[in-house]
Parts: sequence; C-alpha cells; structure tokens
Amino acid sequence: MTTDFGRVGVLYGGRSAEREVSLMSGQGVCDALRSVGVDAHLFDTGQQDLTELAQAGFDRVFIALHGRYGEDGTVQGALELLGLPYTGSGPLASSLAMDKLMTKKIWLQEGLPTPPYHVLRQDSDTAAVIDALGLPLIVKPPHEGSTLGLTRVEKADQLPGAYALAAKFDATVMAEMFIDGRELTVPVLGRGAHARALPVIEIQAPGGNYDYEHKYLSDATQYVCPAQLDAWLTEQIQQLAVQAYVALGCEGWGRADFMLDKGGRPWLLEMNTSPGMTSHSLVPMSAKAAGMDYAQLCLTILSEASCKVQATTTSRS
Repeated sequence: MTTDFGRVGVLYGGRSAEREVSLMSGQGVCDALRSVGVDAHLFDTGQQDLTELAQAGFDRVFIALHGRYGEDGTVQGALELLGLPYTGSGPLASSLAMDKLMTKKIWLQEGLPTPPYHVLRQDSDTAAVIDALGLPLIVKPPHEGSTLGLTRVEKADQLPGAYALAAKFDATVMAEMFIDGRELTVPVLGRGAHARALPVIEIQAPGGNYDYEHKYLSDATQYVCPAQLDAWLTEQIQQLAVQAYVALGCEGWGRADFMLDKGGRPWLLEMNTSPGMTSHSLVPMSAKAAGMDYAQLCLTILSEASCKVQATTTSRS
C-alpha cells in the first residue's frame, strides 16, 4: 500500500470529556504513520483553531478525536467546507452515531436488535420506567462515549442519582434495559457493499464493569480475540455489525458494541465512528487477529480519506 499521502494531519486532543484518550490515540496513530514513511503531523483541535488548520498545508487528515466536537459531525462538517479529505464517516453519519437515541430509532426502523429504552426527565415517573424496563437498568447520557456518566441502577432509589450524574454530561438522559450476558465488540472497515467486519472481541471486565478506568487505565480487564463463539454465531454478529454500520451511513471505519444475552441473542448497543487507538484499544486488537498490524491498520484507514459531501454532490451532477 502506498504511503504517498502528502502532508497528513492527525487531529487529536479536542475539547470533549474524552480529550485524554484522544491525546493517546492521536500520538499512537502519528507515530505509526511516521514509522512507515508518512509525513504525519499532530494537530490539537482543542488548542489550535480552524484558521490554523486551513493554513497547515495538509493534504488529508486522520481524525483521532473522540466525543463531542470530533466524533459528532462538527469537525467533519468543517473539513467538508475546507475541502480537506478526512478519515471515517461524514457529518450526518457521525452525528447520528454519536446520538444513541437517533441510532436506536434507525436500528429499530431497520429491524435490528437493540435494547428497549426510555428518555428520562427530572420529573419522569420512576415506577413506570422501571415497570417498562425492569431492574437492573442502565442510565446514560446519549451523546457521550467511553461510558462517561453511565450508571447501572440496581434499586429504584438509585435512579434519581443516576439521572443527576448523566445530566452533568448531557441535556438528555436515557434509561436502557440491562442485558445480562457477555460484552462483545466488532470493528468494521470500508464503506457500503465493501464494508467488512473484523474478528469479534469479548470484553471481560472485573464484575462486568467496563467503565472508563477499565477501558483505558487498568490492566484488570481481559480480552478474548477472536471471541470464543460458535462459527454461525460469530458470522451472525459480524453481519449485524455491518448492517448496523451501513444503516447509519458509516464509512471508513467504526466499531459496533454488543451484549450477548444468556439465551445467545446479540443486542446492539452503540456505534463508534472514531474508536480509540490507544494501547488498550479494541480496533487494533481485532485487526491484529486478522493479520493486520497497527501501522497497516492506520494506513488502511488513511487510504480511504475523502470529502463525503463533495463526493456525493459530484456523483449526482
């Protein structure tokens, strides 16, 4: 694969609650690209503005941003206006995937399995929510990632506190049916009919608590890749991952998160359009199981950088 991509910017850092993770992801990506001869340069969108980005002379950029202002379509829209090719999904797909409520609505419309949910408000009827979803249930801010603001509610009197925590991160709060089972994740590469799933990973966090610390800071979480599943079930989950990815209009790369319940049924939880690329991250782990090292993965993602809106407009003219 060619490494002649011109001057490449690696967008990292940003201003979201996931800034620290993005700093690690971006540094890893930049180092990997440089190791194979790419003229890569770090660009912190949390400290440098769009004027500087426009003047940086980049030929394309690798988005290693996570969360708001990086994974939610905002920076993608700015890059479209600048005519600067970028990795990953376009503004619309990025925005939809970042909004877990909109994601669920689209998946349900497409007949894809995702846990039932309710939008919570400060004056919500707690008893009605619990009656509909059961206990335990999950409360989370639908526009954040990395399990920030997420609580597993075991008892009714914990619901107000869980709501208050999630509300610190988001103006909207979501309650979701808890799926008891195995936690799985599936990276997807490519676009449209060419999208393909990488090996399934099973996440085994202490006490089933795959929170921010167990994702990025602790070595206590265990990962099984490829996950130990029957071949037919592995294929079913990979197909669901691709269907979920395509339904949202994702392209380039992404990662679908699942729960596999006790009965062996997979449930889609969310789609990440700019997944982590740290030493603890899951996409590089899955790619390695498929025979692709970290640098090759970065090159594969970078090779598909494009302006999505511009390409769509051109194809229609």
